[in-house]
Amino acid sequence: MAIQVGEKAPDFELKDNHGATVQLSDFRGEKNVVLLFYPFAFTGVCTGELCELRDNLPQFSDRDTQLLAVSNDSIHTLRVFAEQEGLEYPLLSDFWPHGNVSRAYGVFDEDKGCAVRGTFVIDKEGVVRWTVVNGLPDARDLNDYVKALDTL
Repeated sequence: MAIQVGEKAPDFELKDNHGATVQLSDFRGEKNVVLLFYPFAFTGVCTGELCELRDNLPQFSDRDTQLLAVSNDSIHTLRVFAEQEGLEYPLLSDFWPHGNVSRAYGVFDEDKGCAVRGTFVIDKEGVVRWTVVNGLPDARDLNDYVKALDTL
């Protein structure tokens, strides 16, 4: 079961596509966070979603929000994916221990071995304020994130 609205977002520490450590709690008191889980780099729906976010980054930065995208791919895969697609926000690797953060948020598909499409809007105090979880083939709507951020 996915983390629910009103719950404290589980803290985590993951490596990004450049090998730097990113910790959710580093943003507490500073920025809202849109935490986006996706199944795999280089797949059609995932690439489409992440490129749409790339093309609309000001909608997040203008709302004092950090975008963090998490998959179960290795940091090396994420580095090549980000370079190929021109993604300039952090792509975080939940590769090892495999899926630990995805499991903590309740969005890991044990049968497929990857995260499903879960999104969590987290306020500056670290509380989940909005969430949506879609199945693997179902893309999310960027406008929903923006509407949720506007309520913070």
